[in-house]
Amino acid sequence: MTTIQLNPEHTVILSCSSLLLHVKAAQTKMHTRFPVVELDRRFHIEPKQMRSRILEVLDALPASCETVLAAMGYCGGSWNHIPLSRRVVVPKVDDCITLLLHMDDTPHGNLKKAGHIYFRDCDTGAYSIESMKEEICRTYGMEFGTSIFGSWFQNYTNADIIDTGVYDCYSEEYVTEAQKNADLIRCSLGYVESSNRILEKLVSGQWDAQFVVLESGQETTEQVFGLSTQDINIMQY
Repeated sequence: MTTIQLNPEHTVILSCSSLLLHVKAAQTKMHTRFPVVELDRRFHIEPKQMRSRILEVLDALPASCETVLAAMGYCGGSWNHIPLSRRVVVPKVDDCITLLLHMDDTPHGNLKKAGHIYFRDCDTGAYSIESMKEEICRTYGMEFGTSIFGSWFQNYTNADIIDTGVYDCYSEEYVTEAQKNADLIRCSLGYVESSNRILEKLVSGQWDAQFVVLESGQETTEQVFGLSTQDINIMQY
C-alpha cells in the first residue's frame, strides 16, 4: 500500500458530527493535525439535505485546500453527483456504522446485519432512542406516536454497542442508558467488536481499495462507491 504524504496546510477533514470523537482519536494515533469541518448529523435525516450541505462546505473552502478527507460514508446518496475542484477521499462504505465495523483492510460496502441496530458514543441524549420516541409522541400524541415508533423498530431484534476502543462503552452510565434504549425497542443488548482502522488510514494517507479517491475535475457518483441499492437504502445515521 502506497502512503500519500499530506500537507497539513492544504488538507481539511470533512467529518460527520457523529464521528468527531473517532476522528480526533485517529489524528492523535497517526500524529496528524488537520483542521476539521463538521457536518451536522441531523442533515442525514434527508440525504438530499446532507448533499446540499456538502456542496456548500466544499464551495466555501479556500483555494489553498488541495485535499478533502471525508470522515463519513456514501450515506444514502449524500455524495452522489458532486463535482470536485480538488482531491476528495471518501471511505468506500454505505454509512458511518459500516465504517466503524471494519476490523481489517478488506473492503466491505455494508457490514450491518439484518435485525441489528447499532449504538455508538454519539447515540445518547438528543440522539437516543428514548429521545426519538419522546419527539414522535409530542408530534403525534402518545397513542399514535407509540404506534409509529413501534412500527419503525418492529424488525429489530438486537442492539449492538460498537466497541472501537475509542470511548468507554462499558461504563455503568453508558450501559444503563443503552439498556434503557434497547428495552424500548425490545432488543437484546450486546457488543460488536469494531475499530477505528478506516479513519486512521484516511488521515494518514493509506488509501487502498477501501477508499474512493477522486481528483479535481471529476465527479462523485453512486457507481464509484460500488454499493447495491439495498446497501444505500438501509443507511443508519
